[in-house]
Amino acid sequence: MMILRSSPASPFGRKVKIAMHHLGLADQITVEKSDTTDPADSIRSQNPLGKIPALILTDGTVIYDSPVILEFLDALAGGGGILPRDGADRWRVLTLHALGDGIMDAALLQVYEKRFRDEATHNERWLDLQAGKITRGLTVLNAGPPEVAVNMGTIAIACALGYLDLRFEGAWRKQYPALEAWLTGFAAAVPSFEKTAPPQS
Repeated sequence: MMILRSSPASPFGRKVKIAMHHLGLADQITVEKSDTTDPADSIRSQNPLGKIPALILTDGTVIYDSPVILEFLDALAGGGGILPRDGADRWRVLTLHALGDGIMDAALLQVYEKRFRDEATHNERWLDLQAGKITRGLTVLNAGPPEVAVNMGTIAIACALGYLDLRFEGAWRKQYPALEAWLTGFAAAVPSFEKTAPPQS
């Protein structure tokens, strides 16, 4: 049995969980919780960067991080399931995936700035830089939402929006109605999106 090290709130781990279900691999992977802030957590020996998600294969090999894991799972399931094999569609999906990951990264950096620094030392310029990335990304997506299909790109976008709901109280929804409608459609078409939703906290 393979092991996925992740955490319930991680949007990067959520991407992998959705892919596991969509590709029919969920029964081959056990999900184990990891705390990246705990020096005693074995994630630091499994992934020297101490980051999640990390996928431990049955032979002990560890694959990280989420884009690599997604490609691995797609290949394991026969290929072409969440990533087109070649051509323009492949690059379109990978670029969309990069946009989703970029939004997640920027949101996570904002959360960490507030979580690990005292309020008096918050760097507002840094926070504004990250907020700008998210705003520009959402603006582009709202102007032309992707097709409601299941691939690496749409999974990443859905998980990014889910993370904004979790950490920023869904404030994005008021400004981006087309994107909100897209997420509603994605959630309806992909049951594992709701199934992998993090606990509200």
